[in-house]
Amino acid sequence: PWRKAGVTHPNNEIYIDIVEEIDAILSSSGGVISSDVSGSIQAQSNLSGVPDLILTFNDATLIDDSSFHPCVRYARFEKDKVISFVPPDGPFELMRYRLRLDNGEGHNKPVGSMPIQVIPRISYGKFGSSEKGNSGMAGRISLSVTARSISSLIYSSSRKGPLVIEDVAVVIPFPKFVRTANLNATVGRIIYDEAGKIAKWEIGKLDEKTRPQLNGTMVLEDGSEEKVSSSSISEGEQPPLLVTWKILLSSVSGLNISGLSVTGEHYKPYKGVRNITKSGTFQVRC
Repeated sequence: PWRKAGVTHPNNEIYIDIVEEIDAILSSSGGVISSDVSGSIQAQSNLSGVPDLILTFNDATLIDDSSFHPCVRYARFEKDKVISFVPPDGPFELMRYRLRLDNGEGHNKPVGSMPIQVIPRISYGKFGSSEKGNSGMAGRISLSVTARSISSLIYSSSRKGPLVIEDVAVVIPFPKFVRTANLNATVGRIIYDEAGKIAKWEIGKLDEKTRPQLNGTMVLEDGSEEKVSSSSISEGEQPPLLVTWKILLSSVSGLNISGLSVTGEHYKPYKGVRNITKSGTFQVRC
């Protein structure tokens, strides 16, 4: 039911991405407070006829708590730990999985060291300006973003050159007592939503040589002096930063596809396989 009859393609090819997402909470100094990893296998099938595929892993014991597309013969996976299937045509999600626990505890395999570091410095007080109505109270913010080649990630043998992190962006939610913010960055662009009091800093590609910095000041609402002058601003008042990023040819688990065979048709398709690690819900406390 998931595949039409008579499918034809001028070029027979199948692309498979093993995508692992990291959910994490990091401290303002870059330490990992908590982390969690989930994976999926995303496929793009452009194959003629009714091909029958068998996908094998380098180490299927890394996989836990898996769910599959209806095209997968689940009994075969349970028995032999291989994925046997007739693929749908076009893009589809072949499976989702979690990493097998290696510490015997009720936590997913942790990521001890992240490939990206975001260090925020946010302060409120009297900085010499005398904004009318708030007794000179204002805010200052600075962010630094760094790529780290030494981390818990495992890189594919086909990766060449230095570490490059793609699609890097930082979302900065401001507390309710901030009226507006004036922000500048050395790299990328900043989109500020005045109504929602949220800034998005789009950095793009990041390597170890580029060290983007964001600096800015905040004008506070009238009557905010009492909140700001308290010894510390609660976590609810100062929301965490949300960071997005992606690294090609890398994984957390080291799970790889060791084989992909096609039977039932006479052609030899092109097979493209790669690993991708990306951010899930990736938070940095301020």
